[in-house]
Amino acid sequence: MNQCLSIGATQHIDLLKDLLGRELRINEGDHINIKLMENPAGNITFLSCNFNGTLCGGSRLDDELLFRHFVADIISDLIINHWEKAILADIIRENYYFFNEEEKKIIYQYALDYANGERVFPGRMDRLDRKNFIIKKLVEFLEQSDSIVIDGFINFRLKEYLNEIKEALDQAVDDYLMEREYREFIQLLKYFVEIQEPKVELVNVLINARGSYKLLDEQHNPISSEFLEGFILDVMDHEINYEDLLISALITIAPNKIVFHGGSQSKNGTTVSTIRHVFEGRVTECSGCKLCQKQQQ
Repeated sequence: MNQCLSIGATQHIDLLKDLLGRELRINEGDHINIKLMENPAGNITFLSCNFNGTLCGGSRLDDELLFRHFVADIISDLIINHWEKAILADIIRENYYFFNEEEKKIIYQYALDYANGERVFPGRMDRLDRKNFIIKKLVEFLEQSDSIVIDGFINFRLKEYLNEIKEALDQAVDDYLMEREYREFIQLLKYFVEIQEPKVELVNVLINARGSYKLLDEQHNPISSEFLEGFILDVMDHEINYEDLLISALITIAPNKIVFHGGSQSKNGTTVSTIRHVFEGRVTECSGCKLCQKQQQ
């Protein structure tokens, strides 16, 4: 067999040359000779990959297919591990130019997290799926052609892959915007707390197994409804069943200290986390008391 593939690229050419030489030589034997030649052509550098001999001792067709699969696997690794980062950076620069540089860095990192599987993106291709998809497209292309330019191949033959990357990036932008809105919301709530005069020194927040809440003062008496004017729910005789109402009630009361009771129930959930951020330095968890035991019954 005497095979010659021409592989062109505008970037990562040294890495491509190293990968091709190293990976293909793993299978080099007495009957195999591999030669790589570099040929610049404008902003594209071509590598001529000449291959002589047999790979699996089978037919010439089997050797050709295996050789092209080797090349496809190497190029797919290059795209997944290196080109993908440049693709994300380019899309952010072109489509999300209105974010400042710090915001772009955060969005870029979130997108990488999705690409690497550190963030879950339901219904989309994971890293292995993307690699297999790229290999399939490369093998199909190389069966019909002895020359490939990786940049053009990505732009014109991997549109589904590019759409996956763009959707992951869109999700990363949504994540960032939601987190930014949350931070702004927290800052607004903190401002409301700061301008309020504390109506009680301490509020005990009781959380039961169903996730409902009760507010008690320092003497373990229900918080008087006179502190909660404008609220429909009378907290003297009822549990607070709505998390947003709990936050609103605490902001209205603006206590100097908040103690959560209820064991594991008091440690989980976005509501408790929000209260911790809003009442920074004022929130503690009870390590165990009669109120906690009562909530767990």
